[in-house]
Amino acid sequence: MKKIFALLVLALVPVLACAEEEGPPLEQAPVNLGDKASLQHGAAIFINNCLNCHSASLMRYKKLEDLGLSEKQIKDNLLFTTDKIGGNMSVPVDPKISKAAFGVVPPDLSLIARSRSADWLYTYLRSFYRDAKSNSGWNNTVFPNVAMPNVLWHQQGEQALQVTERTNDITGDKIETRKLVLERPGAMSRIEFDRYVGDLVNYLVYMSEPAQTDRKQWGVVVLFFLAGFFVLAFLLKKEYWKDVR
Repeated sequence: MKKIFALLVLALVPVLACAEEEGPPLEQAPVNLGDKASLQHGAAIFINNCLNCHSASLMRYKKLEDLGLSEKQIKDNLLFTTDKIGGNMSVPVDPKISKAAFGVVPPDLSLIARSRSADWLYTYLRSFYRDAKSNSGWNNTVFPNVAMPNVLWHQQGEQALQVTERTNDITGDKIETRKLVLERPGAMSRIEFDRYVGDLVNYLVYMSEPAQTDRKQWGVVVLFFLAGFFVLAFLLKKEYWKDVR
């Protein structure tokens, strides 16, 4: 028993070490997959801003009809990378050109919300700041030295990283505080931009698994069915064993 406990502790050490890694706190993303207006707006933001460099090869334009958009609306306003509504959201850009421009090939975003989490994306997209030392002129507190520039700077404005240090009166250790300060306002207010990014993240979550709402609903139905079946099985068991002493 002691050996098994020791093995479990050793297995948990890497997990606990990762959990203790320092990093900025993540803010909760306003995800609501039942809000079709938010998902429609998020899809438009994604296609107009993200799809220029990133692909979403596992997503078809046709699936946007599930968000309440008509085929005509999709073709007239959102169909930019292909001429067929059944086509994938792929970027017709040579990966070599992308790598030469950014240093890395921009990743496919089909499953980014599942690999990174909605809270991470929401915080990341709002944490860019000006950095003259980086190649793109931008940096990010959530993803330091990221190659991606702030494509939403026009809406958000330009932030600067403000770093202050103070000394702990008891231990004498230096404590560093990092804070983002808006230096140049953008076209949107803080509340408007947060809602704008929230809609984008909401769509990224939907895109990572378009059937998740139906899956969860069917999951509830199955649980109720199993609960009812358990009651019937229990009553049947009592009936069969009532004469057994």
